[in-house]
Amino acid sequence: MKLSTKVAYNTMAQVAGKFVAAGLGLAAVAVMTRYLGLTGFGEYTTIITFLSFFAIIADMGLTLVTVQMISYPGVNQNKIISNIFSLRLISAIVFLGLAPLIVFLFPYDPIIKIGVVVAALSFFFIALNQILVGVFQKNLRMDKVSIAEVAGRAVLLIGVIVAVRLNTGLIGIMAATVIASMMNFLLHYLFSVKFVRIKLSFDKKIWKEIIRKSWPLALTIALNLVYLKTDTLILSLIKPQADVGIYGAAYKVIDVVITIPFMFIGLILPIITSEWGKKNIGSFKNIMQKSFDVMVIFALPIVIGTQFTATRVMVSVFGENFAPSGAALKILILAAGIIFLGSIFTHAIIAINKQKQIIGAYLFVGITAVAGYLIFIPKYYNDK
Repeated sequence: MKLSTKVAYNTMAQVAGKFVAAGLGLAAVAVMTRYLGLTGFGEYTTIITFLSFFAIIADMGLTLVTVQMISYPGVNQNKIISNIFSLRLISAIVFLGLAPLIVFLFPYDPIIKIGVVVAALSFFFIALNQILVGVFQKNLRMDKVSIAEVAGRAVLLIGVIVAVRLNTGLIGIMAATVIASMMNFLLHYLFSVKFVRIKLSFDKKIWKEIIRKSWPLALTIALNLVYLKTDTLILSLIKPQADVGIYGAAYKVIDVVITIPFMFIGLILPIITSEWGKKNIGSFKNIMQKSFDVMVIFALPIVIGTQFTATRVMVSVFGENFAPSGAALKILILAAGIIFLGSIFTHAIIAINKQKQIIGAYLFVGITAVAGYLIFIPKYYNDK
C-alpha cells in the first residue's frame, strides 16, 4: 500500500472514529450537564482541570518522544517502547499519586477533593494509554485507536446513564470515567501486541536518551498547560462553581474541536521525522506545505461557522442553563483556529529535534497568560 494511501486510510479511520466517539462523548456530557447542573458541572470541570496539571507533569514529554524515537530507521522498537512505558508507569504513579494529597491543601468543597481522589485513577490509565497510541501512529494503524476510543466512549455513556439512574451524584460520574479509561487502555494494550512486545525495562543508556529528548518537550508542554488551563483553575478559586461550569462547557467543545489537528498531525509526525532523518528535505517541505493547507481548509469553516451557531450549539448539547456559554465559545474558537495552524509547526520542531529553541517562546506566553488571567478574570468575570 502506498504511503499516501495509508495516510488517507488512517485519516478516514480516525475521522470516522472521532466522529462516533465525539458523538458518544457529547451524549455523555449532555446527560451529565442536565443531571449535575451549572454548579455540579463546574465541580466536574474543576476536578478535571486540577488533575490535568499533574497529568502533564507525569507526561514528561514522553508521548511525543515515543513517536519520534521509534520512527528513526533501524531502531529496536520493542526495546524503546518497553523503556518508555516503564518510565511513564513510574512517573504516572508518582505525580498522579500526589494529586489526591495536594488537593486537600486547596480551599475546595469536600466533593471536589473526593472527586480528585477517584478521577486520579482515570488519568493513570490515560497516561499509560498515550504511549501505546504512539505505536499505532508509527505503524499507521490508527483504526485500532479509533475502535478503542469508540468503545471507551460507549462505556462512558453507559456509565454516566447508570450513575444518573442510581442518583450517585458527581462521584458516580467520576467512577464512570475511571471505568471508561480502563476499558480504553485495555483495548489499546491488546491491539498493540501485534506490533510490539512490552515488558518492564530499565536500560540506563536508553533512559538517559529518552530524558535528554523529552525534557524540553516536558517543559514546553507544561508551559502550554499554564496558558490553556490556568484560567479555569483561577476561576475555580475565586468564582462560584456555576461560573466554572459555564466556562468549562465552552472549553469542552474546544477540546473536541482541537482533536482534529492533533489527530491529523499525529499521523504526519512519524512520516516527517523519517523524511528528516533520511535527509529528504524536499519531501519534508512538501509534506509540511500540504499539511498546512489541510489545516487551513479545516479551520476556517469551523471558526467562521461558530460565530453564528455558538449559542445554539451550547443549548442543544448542554441544555438551556448553558446558553451563556455561547459567548465564551465565540471567543475560544478563535484560539482553536490558531491551534489548528500552530500544531503543524510545533510538531515539525519535534521532528527536526529542535525542541530547546522554542522554550523561550512558551515561557513568554505562559507568563503573560497568567498575568492576564490574574488581572482580567477578577475584573471582568463578575459573580452572577
